[in-house]
Amino acid sequence: MASAHMAAHGTTADHLSKVAVKNHANGARNEKAHLDFECSLSDARDAPTVADPLNLYHCCPTSDGAACVVVASERVVDEFADDPVRVAGVGAASDSVGLHQRDGYDGIPASRRAAETAYERAGVGPDDLDFAEVHDCFAIAELLAYEDLGFCERGESGDLVESGRTELDGEFPVNPSGGLKSKGHPIGATGTGQIVEAFEGLTGRAGERQTADAERALTHNVGGSGGAAVVHVLERAREVGR
Repeated sequence: MASAHMAAHGTTADHLSKVAVKNHANGARNEKAHLDFECSLSDARDAPTVADPLNLYHCCPTSDGAACVVVASERVVDEFADDPVRVAGVGAASDSVGLHQRDGYDGIPASRRAAETAYERAGVGPDDLDFAEVHDCFAIAELLAYEDLGFCERGESGDLVESGRTELDGEFPVNPSGGLKSKGHPIGATGTGQIVEAFEGLTGRAGERQTADAERALTHNVGGSGGAAVVHVLERAREVGR
């Protein structure tokens, strides 16, 4: 998929490496991150090849970990939280697991369909989000997510990461937690862990990773190389039951 995106859109190894540099910088601020250290662009660019064109810094670690959320109706949520977060919209979609069964390799259609449903149910669009946690199992997966989730047009994800807009101090932070790349990928707990990160960011509990004045966030989880995808739009609920 990385090779296809590079061939179709001019994406470069530096674009992949900038995803790693950004997410390691964020993970270094996360006390629960598996790989909690920063890396330079040369570190990420010159690492040993794992599967060309991806190298060691373009691939996430498989981690141990756990995550838990409490889901409550608006009628009783004030018994559990003083500052709740509302599930505004959810979308889920599936696709063929085999890449050879898909029309193209430079995107994940299940992510696009899941996002469209989540946005429609939430009554918002990508421009209404304050930050996002996306499934960056590999650096190319974050770039694909930028496009599939509507953060930029098709083929423009390299330019987006190059611009710095998705950095922690940028206009639209992506993976403030460090993402799967730095925080780690505890497989079955990964999606719920993204919800926890979004909750903390929306309620001012994210510490050094806090996005200022955040009111709405997105989480995006993928399985089976895009055979399944789930997108949540979450928003801070100033008034329970609104």
